Amino acid sequence: MNLHRTSFAELKFKSLPGRDSADPFAQFTDIDDASVSMRIVRMVSDPNRTAHRHPHSVEVVFVKEGSGTLWIEGTRTRIQEGDSILVPQGMKHATLPDPNSEMQLICFFPDADFSNNIEEIDEVLS
Repeated sequence: MNLHRTSFAELKFKSLPGRDSADPFAQFTDIDDASVSMRIVRMVSDPNRTAHRHPHSVEVVFVKEGSGTLWIEGTRTRIQEGDSILVPQGMKHATLPDPNSEMQLICFFPDADFSNNIEEIDEVLS
């Protein structure tokens, strides 16, 4: 397997509800044996934030920048830069940055096929 490297400046972010997400390894076509996927996520506070879930794996989250609240199935937990979080498989969740602020997350999934491991939930969090 070859070394695969991507700089932050090279990331191509895709808009998702309440956040932008980038796959740092999307441009590499020779990664057939990877058993993980990764996303870099950036977001600002959004009063219309919705949740999502990952039906096939846990999610490991590292808060790279900012602070806010992690919402999991109705329970809110304060999070900040430097925190590491393990979100259980299948649990509805969302990260809510503090008002008028930004957050950056690094997210890992022990499932190589991210496109089949995310389900957006259409209800706005209250």
